[in-house]
Parts: sequence; structure tokens; C-alpha cells
Amino acid sequence: MNDIVLRCDNVVRTYPMGEATVTAVRGVSLEIARGEFAAITGPSGCGKSTLLQLLGVIDVPTSGTVTVDGRDTSTLSDREATDFRLRHVGFVFQRFYLMPTLSAAENVELPMSEAGVNRTTRRARAKELLGYVGLGDRASHRPTQLSGGEQQRVAIARALANAPSLLLADEPTGELDAETGASLLELFGKLNADGTTLVFVTHDAVVANSARRVIRLRDGRIA
Repeated sequence: MNDIVLRCDNVVRTYPMGEATVTAVRGVSLEIARGEFAAITGPSGCGKSTLLQLLGVIDVPTSGTVTVDGRDTSTLSDREATDFRLRHVGFVFQRFYLMPTLSAAENVELPMSEAGVNRTTRRARAKELLGYVGLGDRASHRPTQLSGGEQQRVAIARALANAPSLLLADEPTGELDAETGASLLELFGKLNADGTTLVFVTHDAVVANSARRVIRLRDGRIA
């Protein structure tokens, strides 16, 4: 099995802005090994979120290549990219993005349902994952009945639902108080110790230093 889950080769991403062109990512090359725990950090506007979208196959580079699990993602059609993300990449966002009308368990089941997993299997998997993130007794609660930290734990469980090769997180502690954020960082450490390949973006150097590797971005380049 290839030990490199993610590879970027001279990735550039530009955007038109009126008559000008803005370059958000400037020739980034990096590799993420299977089982690695890396943080991408840097000041606001340095290209962190743009790079994360490229790594997660939400966006495609203007030039260069992003390869996930040996697949050049720039060759995927929109439908193929959607299916690829569903099966290979898990996302954890700052604002959780849980479905408010669904229970915690139903939120975790959602990506499995989209992937065609049968009901019995996805219910068992959701129960297992909620137990793993410490919310086994909150499965029937809706997001409004959960604290911010609990909602983020549900979001992590949901991101793990289809056993992705890569887990990406965008400022995952940004909406949480310091104590709750610290407990989430402990959970990320546990995930990584159990074999999850994890890359998250943060502007907070203290949060970044909880990772095993820190990648510093400045002006769209690795500093």
C-alpha cells in the first residue's frame, strides 16, 4: 500500500477579481503520509482555507496536481469528485454544519446513506462512532440540545462515517471556549493514535502545536 495519502505538486490557485488576478496558493508542494497528524497554520489571508479546499477535492488547482490515495483529483468530473469526497475524505468545519432537524445519530448516518450503506449497518456504525467520541448517551438529541463541544464531536463522528483515508478540519476549535477546545484536541490526538490521517487548518499556533507536524503558510507559500 502506498504510504503517501496526499501529495501536492507545485499547486497554484488563482482567482479573477475584476481586471486583476489574485493568487491564493503559490506553488505549494507537500506530502502527507498515511497516519500523519499535520497542522497548516499562518496569518489570515495566507491561503490556508484555499489550500484545504484543494486538498479536500472541493476545488481544483489552476496548475499543478493534487493526488489523494493515488488519484489525480483534477481529472475527476464534478460527479466523480463528489463521490470521491464522500468515500475518501472526511471534513470537520468550524461551524459544525449539522442538520438541525436530525438527531445526532441521524446526522452521523447521513453520509453513509448517501454512499448507499444499508440502514442496519449505518445505525450500528453511527452508534459505534458516537460512543467513540464520547456521546453514546446523546444519540437521540438534536443539535439544539447539544453544547458546542458536543456538536463538534457529532461532526467528527459524521466525518468518520465512511472510514475516509483523510480527515480534514478547518479551524475545528474556532467556535469553542478554551477548555472545550482542549478536549477536542485530545480527541484529535486519539483519532491519530488510532490510525486516522489528519490535517487541520488553524491560525492559532498553540492549537497547531498539538499536531505532530506543523506546515507554516505565508502569502500562499510554505514558509
